[in-house]
Amino acid sequence: MSKYELDTPALLVDLDVMEANIAHVAAVCRAAGVDWRPHVKSHKTVEIARKQIAAGAIGVTCAKLGEAEVLAAAGITDILIANQIVGDIKVRRLMALPEKTDVIVSVDSAQNVAELADAAKAVGRNLRVVIEVNTGMNRSGAEPGAPVVALAGIIAKRPSLKLVGVMGWEAHVTAIADQVVKAKAVADAIALLTSSADACRAAGHDMSIVSCGGTGTLLYCVSQLGVTEVQVGGAIFNDEHYRTHYGIDLPCALTVLTTVISRPNPTRVILDAGRKAMSNDMALPRPLGLNVASVKLSAEHAQIELAVPSDTPHIGDKVELVVGYSDTTIHLHEEIVGLRGGEIESVWKVAGRGKIK
Repeated sequence: MSKYELDTPALLVDLDVMEANIAHVAAVCRAAGVDWRPHVKSHKTVEIARKQIAAGAIGVTCAKLGEAEVLAAAGITDILIANQIVGDIKVRRLMALPEKTDVIVSVDSAQNVAELADAAKAVGRNLRVVIEVNTGMNRSGAEPGAPVVALAGIIAKRPSLKLVGVMGWEAHVTAIADQVVKAKAVADAIALLTSSADACRAAGHDMSIVSCGGTGTLLYCVSQLGVTEVQVGGAIFNDEHYRTHYGIDLPCALTVLTTVISRPNPTRVILDAGRKAMSNDMALPRPLGLNVASVKLSAEHAQIELAVPSDTPHIGDKVELVVGYSDTTIHLHEEIVGLRGGEIESVWKVAGRGKIK
């Protein structure tokens, strides 16, 4: 069945491109001697996570406990939740994960450490934790250096917790255009993480994991001395945001297929997909095969203005658009259609869709 026989809007992934991108990221990590623990918040799909692990990923990173529950139910066992799990409801859910799921949870406060330790002790579990370090993003995370070491000491007093390392995310440097400046900014940010790990080791704590990195710093994070793993996720799709704002030179794998439903004049093309099918928060989707002057999204429509008048595309024709930002597009869809050579090979449920708790 051809992709052009699909009802629209439809979320498509070119399997050849995605698999090549997966192989590329895995190879970059291997060459640098670091592990790959890809973030699944970009795809939220069990089958893609399995492809990443088959290519060499040691496990996965989740943004939310709900994502971890989906992946654990699918048999994926090495899961880092790069977020704080806080409150009775969530902590009970965390402890209810299958025993074989050797989950790792991020912490940045003594209060959360106590909460997790008491819950783990109550169910006879030994829970792995990493300390999140603020490397300059100024979101979550303990301040680097002495505060991290102090928190490590608090964790060490809790036998139901096992401190295994630190993690951070240098997001604040991702959009720096000058590559020389960006390289130094990445190095400076990650140095706050690795030096904190070194200080913890000097105090006698296990720092097997030093985790950081994302698609926006892919070219630099893997080469930083002391990093053991990176969480690069969205590069497997390389959407318009990563391509234009972060300079990631990989082919784009993720698109939305739409139908032309109106041609009010020779320069205007109206499609049957808007912000409810493809986001424009980080970058606008890019129509393929058209000479485009502008793209505008409303809730259920895309309005394309052509650079020159044209009779085509006609009403009923299909138009494919490269996704603007995968993280905020995939969760809008119930399924991803996998294509090989333009033909449908697979249809995968977006099993992590709606898992925001």
